[in-house]
Amino acid sequence: MTLTIDVTGLPPERYVFAPSPLGELTAVLHALVEPAHHPTLHGFVTATLSALKPELAERIFEGDQLWRSARAEFLLPARPRATLAQELDDLDALSDETWVAGALITTSCGAVSQARSGTPLHDPAARQRIRELAQARGPRQAEFTERLLADPPAVRAWVRRLLEDCRDDFFGEVWARVQHGLAADARHKADLLARHGLAAALGAISPALSVSEDGRRIVVDKLTDARTSAVGEGMTFSPSAFGRPHLVVVHAPGWRPVVQYPATEPGVPEAAPLELVQRRLEALAHPVRQRLARTLSRGMHTTTELAQAWQLTDPEVSRHLAVLRKAGLVEVSRRGRYVHYRLRLAACARLGADFVEALLR
Repeated sequence: MTLTIDVTGLPPERYVFAPSPLGELTAVLHALVEPAHHPTLHGFVTATLSALKPELAERIFEGDQLWRSARAEFLLPARPRATLAQELDDLDALSDETWVAGALITTSCGAVSQARSGTPLHDPAARQRIRELAQARGPRQAEFTERLLADPPAVRAWVRRLLEDCRDDFFGEVWARVQHGLAADARHKADLLARHGLAAALGAISPALSVSEDGRRIVVDKLTDARTSAVGEGMTFSPSAFGRPHLVVVHAPGWRPVVQYPATEPGVPEAAPLELVQRRLEALAHPVRQRLARTLSRGMHTTTELAQAWQLTDPEVSRHLAVLRKAGLVEVSRRGRYVHYRLRLAACARLGADFVEALLR
C-alpha cells in the first residue's frame, strides 16, 4: 500500500523546503490531544497541559476535530510564511467552501475532498452524510460539525482566535526555540536536492519516501492507497520538531501536495520502511524462529549449538537463520573456523517491548 504523487517534469525550483509556524503549532496541538502517539514528548506534553489555562485547554480539545486523527489540509500551508499571523491571513483568503471541505476531511475520511460536485454547504445529501459520519465519531465532533455547517464564518473566526491564543500562551516561546533548527534542516534538504537530486533529498527526509524507477512519481510508504499530482502546482516539504513519528501528507485533489516530516535529530533512529517491518514480523511469526531468537538473545551461538539445543538439523537451523538475517534481526561474526550468530535486540525492540520481554523472560 502506497501513496503516489505524480511529479512528471517538475523542475527542482518547484519543490519548496520550509518550516511552517502554523504546521508546527498544529503538530503540537495534535501531540497535546493524542499524547500516546508521542511517548518521547511526554515531559513536554505534561508540562504544557498543566500550565494551560483551563479555558484554553478546553477550547483546544473542543476543536480537536481539526488536528486529532487527521489534519485539516489548510493547517499544512503549501507556501509557508515567516509568521503565524501571515499564514492565518492566507487561511482567511480561502472561500467558505474550501475551508469547510478541508475541515471536514477529518470527519469524512476523505469523502468531502474527494467529491468533485456538491459540498455540504449547498448539497443536502452531502450535508446529511457528513452529519451521520460526525455523529458516529461522538457528540463533541457532531456538535462542532453542526456549528461549522450552520455558520462557517463564526467557526473560522473562533479557530483563528484559538490559534492566536495558543501562540500568545505557549507556542510563541516554542516556535522561537525550534524555528532556526527547522530552517537549517529545510536548507539542508534543499541543498541535497540541488546537488544530488530528488532521490537523495527524499532519502534524507525519510526512508518512507522514494522515487519510482521511471522518476515520475514520489512514492510514500504508508498504510493507504491513494494518488495525487504535483504537476503544474509544485510540492512543499516542511520539517517538524514535534511531528515524530508522523509523516503527514496533504494529497486531496485541488490541494498542492505538502509533506510534513520529522526533522533530523542526532541519535534518533530513522523509522524502518514498512516492507522491512513486515519482513521482520513474518520472520518472527514462525515458532521455530522464535525459539532460535530466544537462544540468540542471550548470546552468540553457532548453527550446531542451536541445532543441538532445539533438536533440529544443521540445515534446518541454517534456513531459519537465513530468514532472520535477511530481515536484519541477527548479526554474524567469525572466530576462526566458527561462525557465531547473535540476535540484534535493538532491532527487535523497535518492533515492540512486549516481544523483547517475552524473549528475555
